[in-house]
Amino acid sequence: MGPAAASLALLCLCSLGVCVPTGTPDAAPTQASLPEAKKARGDVPDIIPEPEPEPTSPVSDFENSYNYVLSRLAGMDQAIHKLNVGHYTLDVKVSQLMDRLSRMDAKVGELEDSIREVYQHSRDNRKETGRLEGCQKGRRMGYKCYLVYNSHADYAAASRKCVERGGRMAMPRDRKEQEALADYVKSFFHPGNWPVWLGVNDLRSEGTYLFDDGTRVSYFQWRKHFLSSQPDGGRRENCVAMSSDDGDWWDHYCDRSMNYVCEFDDRVAL
Repeated sequence: MGPAAASLALLCLCSLGVCVPTGTPDAAPTQASLPEAKKARGDVPDIIPEPEPEPTSPVSDFENSYNYVLSRLAGMDQAIHKLNVGHYTLDVKVSQLMDRLSRMDAKVGELEDSIREVYQHSRDNRKETGRLEGCQKGRRMGYKCYLVYNSHADYAAASRKCVERGGRMAMPRDRKEQEALADYVKSFFHPGNWPVWLGVNDLRSEGTYLFDDGTRVSYFQWRKHFLSSQPDGGRRENCVAMSSDDGDWWDHYCDRSMNYVCEFDDRVAL
C-alpha cells in the first residue's frame, strides 16, 4: 500500500475512535488506549456531576406547617365540643337526680309525719285502753280508779309503765283515799303480805316528800312501831312503798323491784 493509502486508512480509523500510533502503522489498537482516545476527543467528561436536589420553596413549607396547625386545631376543637356535650349531659343528669332526691326527701318527710301521727295515735289508744282496763279491773274510788300490777319493777320503771298506760302511780292524798287503797291492796294479795310502790319520794330533797306529779305530800301513813319506825333510810332510801297487810308506808331503795299500783282518772265519775 502506498503512503497516500495508509494516511487515508489511518484517518478513517481515527474517525471511528481507533487510532494507531505512528511508526507502527500495522499494529492493532489496545483496550487501554480507547478511554484515552475518547477523553482526547472530549466524549467522556473528567468528573461526572451528581444529580442536584430539586429546589424547595419557602412558601410551600409555610403552607404545610399552616395546614398541619389548622388540622390540629380542628381536632382540638372537636375534642372540646365532645367534652362540652358530655359536660352538658352530665349536668342534665345531675339536675334530674337532684330533683328526684328532692321529691324523695319530701316523701320521706311526709312518711315520717305519718309515722309520728300513727305512733301518737297508738300511744293515745294504749293510754285509753290502760285507763279503761284500770277502771274495769281495778277499784273505783271517787273520781279515781286503782289497779295493782302483779309484776316486779323498780320505782322509775313502775312510774313509766303507769304513764304509758294512761295513768300514774297511786298517790293517796288524804285518809279516805289511803284507807280505800289499803283495803284494795290487802284484798288483792290476801293472805300474803307484799309491798307495792306508791307515787311518793324525796329524791329532790331529803325529807321533803313529793308525789310523782311534783305536788307536796300532806298526808302520811308511816309505819309506827317501837322497834322500827319509818322513814328510817335517810339518804339511801328515797322511795315509798305500801305494805299490803296493813297499808303502812315504808321507805325503800328506789332500785328495788316490787309490785306497783297505778291510778287512773274515772271519766264516768267526772
